[in-house]
Amino acid sequence: MSKNRRIESDQDSEFARMFAESTKADQQKKFSLGDKVVGEIVVMGKDEVYVSLGANKDGVVFRPDLADAEGKVTCKVGDKLDLYVTQVRGGEIRLSPKPTSKNLADDIEDAFDMMLPIAGKVMEVCNGGFRVQIKGKLAFCPISQMDIKRIEVPEEYLGQRFDFKITKFEEGGRNIVVSRRRVQEEERELSMGAFTDERKPGDIVHGRVTRLEKFGAFIEIAPGLDGLAHVSELSWSRVANPEEVLRVGQEVSAKILKIETEEGGRLRISLSLKQVGSEPWDNLPPGIQAGQMIQGRVTNCAKFGAFVELAPGIEGLIPMSEMSYTKRVMRSDEIVKSGETVSVMIKEVDIEKRRISLSLKDVGDDPWSLVAHKFAVGTIVQGKVERREPYGLFIKLEEGVTGLLPKSKANESPDFPFEKLKIGDMVTIQIGELRTAERRISLQPPGDAGTEEWKSYEAKNATASTGSFGTLGDKLKAAMEKKKK
Repeated sequence: MSKNRRIESDQDSEFARMFAESTKADQQKKFSLGDKVVGEIVVMGKDEVYVSLGANKDGVVFRPDLADAEGKVTCKVGDKLDLYVTQVRGGEIRLSPKPTSKNLADDIEDAFDMMLPIAGKVMEVCNGGFRVQIKGKLAFCPISQMDIKRIEVPEEYLGQRFDFKITKFEEGGRNIVVSRRRVQEEERELSMGAFTDERKPGDIVHGRVTRLEKFGAFIEIAPGLDGLAHVSELSWSRVANPEEVLRVGQEVSAKILKIETEEGGRLRISLSLKQVGSEPWDNLPPGIQAGQMIQGRVTNCAKFGAFVELAPGIEGLIPMSEMSYTKRVMRSDEIVKSGETVSVMIKEVDIEKRRISLSLKDVGDDPWSLVAHKFAVGTIVQGKVERREPYGLFIKLEEGVTGLLPKSKANESPDFPFEKLKIGDMVTIQIGELRTAERRISLQPPGDAGTEEWKSYEAKNATASTGSFGTLGDKLKAAMEKKKK
């Protein structure tokens, strides 16, 4: 025998020995419940699929277990599958592509040992927290560990899927406690570092509304990282409650106003939704100009007047003096109410100061338009005492028209009952001075209150109507001229 043949013979013998040992090892290998194996499909049966697990070792898989979401089995002979041992009985090995409870327990324990996040579904609300299903097992999540934010309505979490950290794994998986908050805190730490490196004030970011409070809206702009948009920064229009313009879960764009680092390293991020777009005053609608009548919505009733929104972000003020011609207004909400739509006259527009002066009374009829005709100087009229001041009496002559009887003028007529008059009393008076441009009427006691003719006239005409005062005044004037003669 040649040397080459002797070498080949030795190699064949070694290969045969190694193959025999391998076959013997495969034959001696035992499979246990939960083992993960790789099997090659050798037979596709009607109800069962046979796979080879090695020399002289076959396993069986129920064909329906290999079906996809549409119920079709797409694998074929020769394909290799990742499978789990579900049953070992005699020489039969049952397999499944789905892990057994033992495999699930091993995965959960591995996640616990390595502090890895693991997916879970919130199944129910229980005393003190939630029941969470993780890989077929139920775990407990305390309510304080479900979210970074305060939980108001636990039921909102039902049916939702989140990543959790396993904080306790005992009794072989019978006692499992999880925390979603730890996952969120880790995400926030990562987000904070990346955010401060990449973002600065003035940048536009996109996010999701996570919480609404009376003072503003919290918006998640990075995983686990929220910014706050104050209620004044939600819209150019006046917003009383964030729920008027936003809803939880809504996707929004926001402008970063400020980034601050608080104690403990946490970021405080101020946002603005309204500043993403242009300011309304930069594009004032053409209809907003002095002399125009326009409709608007009352947004706020203040002590000094009422604010009216003429266009989104454009407000004007109705001063108290421009509320009414016919009524003395003490409070703006006596005339208008918040939310009410009113017609107003634009008196002045100051773009530099962002101010618009409005008038409510100029929209209606002006009672002063006929004052010069109705209340000429010297006319004797009746009026009602409306207000008493140290310097005189304000006397209403008709709706929207009030005159002042100075105390000094009343004292010139000793018989005039100035001190006796009370608010609401009717009194006969004479027009002393009229300044229509300034809307002022100065009153005085009628004629010479000491004459017998006047006393007689006063007694007979205490309840005379305003329309007859001109004629009565003429009679009084004639009587006084007669006395002088």
